[in-house]
Amino acid sequence: MKSLIRLLVLVALLAQFSCGENPEKQARELLSKSMEAHGGAEKWESVTSLKFRKWTKLINEDSSVESELNQQIEFRFKPYFEGKMTWIADSIQHVVTWDGSQMHYLMGANEVKNPGFLAAKRRDLDAAFYAVAQPWKLLDESAQLAYEGQKTLENGKLVESIRVDYGPDTDVWYFYLDPKSAMLVANEVQTKDHRSLIYNLSFVEAGGMLLQGTRESWRVNEKGEKQFLRAEYSYTDYEVTN
Repeated sequence: MKSLIRLLVLVALLAQFSCGENPEKQARELLSKSMEAHGGAEKWESVTSLKFRKWTKLINEDSSVESELNQQIEFRFKPYFEGKMTWIADSIQHVVTWDGSQMHYLMGANEVKNPGFLAAKRRDLDAAFYAVAQPWKLLDESAQLAYEGQKTLENGKLVESIRVDYGPDTDVWYFYLDPKSAMLVANEVQTKDHRSLIYNLSFVEAGGMLLQGTRESWRVNEKGEKQFLRAEYSYTDYEVTN
């Protein structure tokens, strides 16, 4: 009888411990599974450069097309991080470059040196990398992670939810993983003036990894309900160098 009581107490304690598991630890464990599902941490860490083409279409609330952009993007990881985006607009070539210490912007033969403009372009470059580097980038040391349990998205998909917070006065991100495969299904971001829900519609195999393929971004309200389609993205022509 005493053995049975001790066993029941042990089971209760284990259940209590499981229920009270650290949300950050749970989030990191889930992201580790997601990295494996997308090709593994070792594959990503071995990459020295990544090139791809990104097509973006921005859409207004009335469904009219605001703009379309076809960019060639390149990131070099070693020996230090560098980035470059190139595109044609109004028959003029635009080139944004981060050389590891400074931003440069060429519009045709003219170099733009306005600090505010260059800072905005650095944010664009960082955003492009953040999108293509998921899920690996989410384990960045600067991020505060928390597992928020399961939820059902507006399309009826059941997902595991992870909150990613980068500190005061920054956007708050939520990443949604498939409960079985741990693949990234979608992510949601709360900015100062709007909330977006981005679905990952397909992935592309490149360098032994599953990278972004096609995505769509919806403006949503605080309840996660769709308001209008804001953007469509397509990633192609990957070149991965190890």
